[in-house]
Amino acid sequence: MSRIGKAPIALPEGVEVNVSDDNIVTVKGKLGELTQAVNPDLTVKVEDGNILVERPSDEKAHKALHGLYRALIANMVKGVSDGFKIVQEMVGVGYKASAKGQVLELSVGYSHNVFFELPEEVKLETLTERGKNPLIILTSHDKQLLGQVAAKIRSLRKPEPYKGKGIRYQGEEIRKKAGKAAAE
Repeated sequence: MSRIGKAPIALPEGVEVNVSDDNIVTVKGKLGELTQAVNPDLTVKVEDGNILVERPSDEKAHKALHGLYRALIANMVKGVSDGFKIVQEMVGVGYKASAKGQVLELSVGYSHNVFFELPEEVKLETLTERGKNPLIILTSHDKQLLGQVAAKIRSLRKPEPYKGKGIRYQGEEIRKKAGKAAAE
């Protein structure tokens, strides 16, 4: 059996899980509500404060889906109870970020400022301290949406390999290249 797939998902207090007849899992918690359609071959059961995902056979496709849907449901449970957070830092002279409601205004070396509107499910915060790189802090209960938004923000100015300027995830290491040597 899949090691990930066979592990039960513990339900924290305040989290409700409903599995409909057409295999749609709905998870409600203090931070929100998420739904996920599960492949009809798999069965999802809620027993004794745990969620179990079971597969019908040991076919390769069933093994892959088993671990996938177990991980997706576990992320939904963690999201509605604790939430997820991504911190991005902006490296570059004159790079700035400011939040106006759900709109992120970025100054990242273009001739104009870039405005990026975020979905309602994602909360935005910017932090600028003197002598440090500006930070963009994103929080949400939906891990998939949060990762997609963070990747889109990063794509507005990817870190470049020569000076390391750009928008990167906090803690991300950029491999630097040497650049061209002086001709002799």
